[in-house]
Amino acid sequence: LRTAFSRQGFTDGYFTGKKGPEMLGIREEESSQEARRLFASAKKYYLNNEFQRIPVEFSVTVDSGAPVQVEAWDDRGNAFTAEGPVPEPAFHRETTPAMIQTQLYKTGGTPFVCKGVKSTVAPGLSVSAANLNELRRSLLADILRSRAALKTRPEAQYELASPVKNREEPPVFTVSVLKAEQLSPALAALKPRVVYIPLEVAVSGAKELEPFLGSEDITPCVILPRVLFGEEKPEAAKMLRRAKKLGINEALAGNLGHIIFAASEGFETRGDFGLNIYNSQSLEVAKALRLKSAALSFEARIEQLRDMYKCMDTEMIVYGRLPLMITENCVVKNSTGVCACRSFSGLTDRNGFTFPVAKEFGCRSAVYNSKKLFLAGKSEDWKNIGLWGVRLAFTTENSLECVSALESYMGLSDYAPNSVTNGLYYRGVE
Repeated sequence: LRTAFSRQGFTDGYFTGKKGPEMLGIREEESSQEARRLFASAKKYYLNNEFQRIPVEFSVTVDSGAPVQVEAWDDRGNAFTAEGPVPEPAFHRETTPAMIQTQLYKTGGTPFVCKGVKSTVAPGLSVSAANLNELRRSLLADILRSRAALKTRPEAQYELASPVKNREEPPVFTVSVLKAEQLSPALAALKPRVVYIPLEVAVSGAKELEPFLGSEDITPCVILPRVLFGEEKPEAAKMLRRAKKLGINEALAGNLGHIIFAASEGFETRGDFGLNIYNSQSLEVAKALRLKSAALSFEARIEQLRDMYKCMDTEMIVYGRLPLMITENCVVKNSTGVCACRSFSGLTDRNGFTFPVAKEFGCRSAVYNSKKLFLAGKSEDWKNIGLWGVRLAFTTENSLECVSALESYMGLSDYAPNSVTNGLYYRGVE
């Protein structure tokens, strides 16, 4: 186990609640070679061994004047019975339990291994080895067919989502930020319909939030942490109550459990991309959960988003670095020994692309795409598919870039970032 799986050392994982670089490891070339030898040896052992085969047992009854009865069953309870010929009187060699056991144990060349034979044999009778072999082969074939057969699945009535005509008016603009510095009076002047602010940022008391908290045209909405364990909820609940006092009444949830959590603190909830709204049926569920709006999956193609029956307000992310993963361990702290997220540019892959890393609630790390989603030049696609809103998700941008990006989508500038992508909207998931 140490050679094959430990990656240079064992760890107790998250069991003790302690995080750090000692939990992680890398496989060095020397250990990789040793592991390959180990796996090759293990494969050869199991291919030549019976441990991986299906256990079967037999029960045999040999009696005068009656056909031979053989029953076989496997570890799943599949059981079959077969009849052979009526045994003949033994003139030279009578059949014994030991002889029957010898024949039924011959399961070589099959997926089965015999684990036991029970037999009741009357004296003075003879059954040929050929007959016993044929009965064994027939029963094993029956068991194999039974195991291969698909189980009958339960059926239930399925109701398709009710057809809903796409709204004709163009979508409103919403924005999300990662830090208070991205908020500015110039951004507020563009009047995004909703501004999504991380919960811990919203209650930080930053002056940049003031134009967005007191505006009649802008609805502030706190972003709940994507990961929130039970022991972290009391702290998050305190933050929600502080946000409530600031006049924020809505929360963005990317986790089903967080919808209930936000509601318990008196917040109306909007659904984020983490809910994976991928079709009309999941939108019906989102509506039943009383979400004010729902962000559609950014892994769906633009045609799929268009064809969804939108029974509620839907939102599409049209700009920004899309999140790739969130790590429980802080990438920066593990590398440097200190939590210095603001001065950390990100992770660089073997091709030289840098993937920004941002701090998440609980000193976790969120890793973002190296390229920015940019669909300002495809406005006719996202304007005409029945969306309530389109979101610009700001991550590494400064306040001026945030304003420029929103102006570009509003048709007020020709701003375009470097290194862009259309995401999966035009090619789908491969």
